[in-house]
Amino acid sequence: MALLHRAQLTPSKIELVSAWAPTQSWFPGGATSALTSVASYRYDDPDGEVGIETLIVRVADGPLLQVPLTYRATPLASATESLIGTTEHSVLGTRWVYDATADPVYLTAVSAAAFTGGVQADEYFEVDGERVARDSSARVTGSGHPGATVPSSAGTISTRHDAATTAVEAGGIRVVVARVLDGATGPEGTGQQSLAGTWPEQPEPRPLVWVSVLS
Repeated sequence: MALLHRAQLTPSKIELVSAWAPTQSWFPGGATSALTSVASYRYDDPDGEVGIETLIVRVADGPLLQVPLTYRATPLASATESLIGTTEHSVLGTRWVYDATADPVYLTAVSAAAFTGGVQADEYFEVDGERVARDSSARVTGSGHPGATVPSSAGTISTRHDAATTAVEAGGIRVVVARVLDGATGPEGTGQQSLAGTWPEQPEPRPLVWVSVLS
């Protein structure tokens, strides 16, 4: 479950991402290409400390991109180079916003969802002391099955970005995140699970993330 706040962010998430994404190797447009929000989905941090949200955005009239983010109340020392920026949250104060592929909490969440067939977190607002459900704009499902063993992602994080994906190795897993969603294809290999999602303009499941066990 993701508990949200009716709050204002300054700058907004899309403003932060619009400034950062064009500096990345996987960004397909020019530095002036405008980004618009298409959908998003969240996972839950069991410790309740880190916000985990993935944005699906479009580059002007171009391709769809996937940008996973984590929101933290304090800086993540191990991910200095993956800091996208800070934002002022009108309820929670300053939030450090990271490229989630460098955040161990994100890697744990997507691995668990992929291997156990999990879905995105239910989203709620708290209004006058009561929780009010909000429909997620994307539905994401793992290819695995309930009760499956989830390999550990604890350990040093090694990251490689290319023209369309980000590949991360951490602990006993390898996570490949599709950055450019148009025509995205997964890596080859056995013992692999994945996440696929749908949203209003994408009724057929589209691959988003692949997770495999390191040999």
